[in-house]
Amino acid sequence: MQTIRKRYFPALAEYVRSGSDVSLFQATEIGKLLNGIHPEEIIEIHEETIQLLAANMESEEALKLYNRSFVFLTELMVAYRFRVQPGDSTEFSMMKELLYNSNRSTEHVKNKYENVLQHMDSGIAIFDSEGILSFVNLQMAKLMEVPRKTLLGCDILGIATHPQLKPSTKKMIIQLFKEIMRRRLRYYEMQDAGGRHLLITVTYGDQLDGDYLVSIKDVSEYKQIEQTAYQNDKLAMLGKIAAAIAHEIRNPLTSIRGFIQLLRPHLMQLGKEEYARIILTEIDRANEIIHEFLNSSKPTAPMKQRVSVASLMKEVVLLSESEALMKGCLLNFEGSEERLEVSIDVKQVKQVMLNILRNALDAISERGSEQKEQQGRIDLIVHQEHKSAVITIKDNGKGMDRNTMTRLFDPFFTTKADGTGLGLSVSYRIIKNHGGFIKLNSEIGEGTEFNIYLPSLP
Repeated sequence: MQTIRKRYFPALAEYVRSGSDVSLFQATEIGKLLNGIHPEEIIEIHEETIQLLAANMESEEALKLYNRSFVFLTELMVAYRFRVQPGDSTEFSMMKELLYNSNRSTEHVKNKYENVLQHMDSGIAIFDSEGILSFVNLQMAKLMEVPRKTLLGCDILGIATHPQLKPSTKKMIIQLFKEIMRRRLRYYEMQDAGGRHLLITVTYGDQLDGDYLVSIKDVSEYKQIEQTAYQNDKLAMLGKIAAAIAHEIRNPLTSIRGFIQLLRPHLMQLGKEEYARIILTEIDRANEIIHEFLNSSKPTAPMKQRVSVASLMKEVVLLSESEALMKGCLLNFEGSEERLEVSIDVKQVKQVMLNILRNALDAISERGSEQKEQQGRIDLIVHQEHKSAVITIKDNGKGMDRNTMTRLFDPFFTTKADGTGLGLSVSYRIIKNHGGFIKLNSEIGEGTEFNIYLPSLP
């Protein structure tokens, strides 16, 4: 029995590796040596050997193992059958039943692996050596928004011209083919038309017996976490710089301003009063930048109080209404959630709302000639979403591109000629300190929408 075990393991391992007729002949030779061994013992040796082999294989190789091992076992059992006396039909029937049970066990394991592939959170597609799609899982079909059965059997050209695929998805597939298949990249990151961040991984044919495995994973949440961590690092660094700048620059500026005011009468006599005015204006501007810089780095916790979101927004509308009228813009407030309350530092959150409203008014003023035919409008909407109070500020201004959106909350990033680039970074920090977050949507020529989420009170 021990001799059979020693021969069985290397023989089956060789056949699983090569699948050659020479290695399969070993099964016949072992089968001829099984005199006096019960069929149950043969199955036991086979299953022990499979477990040893599977423990040292990847999941893709394990699928090959179970398929080939069944062929090996069948060959061995046929050779064994000829060693049994012709009239001994009972033992042959028992052997046949055990063989079927082993096959069912193999199919069960195979189905288990396929089930895992089907329900992975990554989209999986396998192309054969001819470039034909031979397998696609549920997540991949979901990402492409078409039924799986309509994709199987297609090549890249067939998929790219598939009548049920969206034009944006077809464009993405063509881009992937150019970047990955032609350049043989293993990893590639991209954004689809919906703004999702996708990580594409490719395993090439030389590792999969000629097949190509393409995996696509939606990593938008990870990118958001990465962006938040990056933003926090920048704000922390900003705080350290601000503390040093305030001490080193603000005091000298105050002294310079004082001396310029003392010199102003003499400059007036010389007809150079304009110089004094320009110097004082620029010093005031520098002081304003330093003031905003300091606000962005203040680590102090907000002084919270319970307030109604609707009443807060009505107050913000009153403060901004006159400026909006001057710019020919309509402010529209919708707040049916009168009982919706939050715990906030009213002064700080009001600063955020006014800052975003001011940016919205500027975006409306900078619209193109086609957009200016439509009246400027800013909608302020308050509603509840799960356990959050959501304040939406939506304008029909000029909008912004994706690159501007990704950098909008960065300190010192601005699209305005006279902007400091600190207003929105301060707003981001204030909302974050209140346990909330800001979502942004915008399209060129369509306007911008800010959604501010704050924890609501019961």
